[in-house]
Amino acid sequence: MADAATLIAEARIVLPDAAALVDRLCAHFVEHATVTRDGASGLIDSIYGRAVLTPADGLLHLRIECPGESAFFLVKTSLIEHVFEFAADPQITWTGHGTDTAAVPYFREMTVVAARSLTPRMRRVTLRGDVGQFARGGLHVRLLIPPVGRAPRWPVLSPQGRLVWPKGDDALAARVYTVRRLDADAGTLDLDVVVHQGHDTPGSTWALTVQPGAVVGLMGPGGGDLPPGRDFLLAGDETALPAIARILESLGPDARATVLVEIADAAEEQALPSAAAADVTWLHRNGREAGTTSLIEDAVRAHVLPQGAGGYVWIACEHGAARSLRNWLRREVKYDRDRQLVAAYWRRGAAGDEVAEAD
Repeated sequence: MADAATLIAEARIVLPDAAALVDRLCAHFVEHATVTRDGASGLIDSIYGRAVLTPADGLLHLRIECPGESAFFLVKTSLIEHVFEFAADPQITWTGHGTDTAAVPYFREMTVVAARSLTPRMRRVTLRGDVGQFARGGLHVRLLIPPVGRAPRWPVLSPQGRLVWPKGDDALAARVYTVRRLDADAGTLDLDVVVHQGHDTPGSTWALTVQPGAVVGLMGPGGGDLPPGRDFLLAGDETALPAIARILESLGPDARATVLVEIADAAEEQALPSAAAADVTWLHRNGREAGTTSLIEDAVRAHVLPQGAGGYVWIACEHGAARSLRNWLRREVKYDRDRQLVAAYWRRGAAGDEVAEAD
């Protein structure tokens, strides 16, 4: 994989049972990447890059190879957080790219310039700043909301490669959103936020109350880009609607897309412009709570999946529905794993952005 543009770093991790740690890491990442075992060693390949894990006597050698800064940061921090989760007090020494700075490489401070409602339950917030890095490398960013009335303190990297977050009165609220639209010339980007009326949740409250001039942080992008294709099935609930809209806008006139979107009711329908031939079906809950219906699952299973090398299935919804559809595609339908992405954008009964997962 390595070439002139590849970013490479290596870690020497001291711990008593390196082989057991490799087993746990490979078992965890098998749901999110392609994992290959060679004896006690492991290779984890994903759209973001590659990690090679080689155990020795009392040591684990970890090598990371990634095609860009954002992907490198994502792979490195994800692996190291799981090392600390699975191992007691690991001692880590890094060499190579990114070992000489505490700055988070894909962080940018942004300023709010506008906020408005698109529908009763969807709010668009426009940010201004250095937006260039968010134009490629994935659809999603992590929004960092500082406490009201305090100067923000942003995360930094520890020498071991872990993110160090401000705590106490300086603690940040973090949520993952799709970059709905980006204007490089104006230096602005839009985040479309699903709001939950009557519920005091950090993302919703921020979107409903934030004023121009407020400062926030963005980390990213991540989540991957849509691969080339000509025949798409795009499905999701309102949390996926900004990503679906952005994907549709990116498709050319030679493409076609079947689009299935679950929303609260007809008032949440939006225009979804696309040069592609798009067939959009709106699935209304009509008073039922999000995450309590089988609307998305039933609709996806009832449709003919895109066939051939140009076909692709993209699904994003509540955790339970996402897991069910992922298992159905892989185990029952046996749909090509390289031509699908099924992501859990949220989990009923849980809060925060840590519940999101994508394969």
